[in-house]
Amino acid sequence: MSLSALGSNTSDVEVTNISAHGVWLLAHDREWIMSYSDFPWFKEQPVRAILNVEEVAPGHFHWPDLDVDLTEEIIEHPERYPNVAGNT
Repeated sequence: MSLSALGSNTSDVEVTNISAHGVWLLAHDREWIMSYSDFPWFKEQPVRAILNVEEVAPGHFHWPDLDVDLTEEIIEHPERYPNVAGNT
């Protein structure tokens, strides 16, 4: 009997932590914290919805259950996008 090798991880993005302060996102060996003050759409959402993230294009992340789209640029510099990251 032979065992086949486990497949490689096909997801390049994952939520690694959800806390009272925000959501941690890991992609391509980089990790960001998205605080609820800058990214209010994640606050008080079901864990299932927050964990369901996909990278639809390089550096472009989508949460289909929340209808949220963010880029690395927005995550790294939310202060540059006050009309996006500041609205609830």
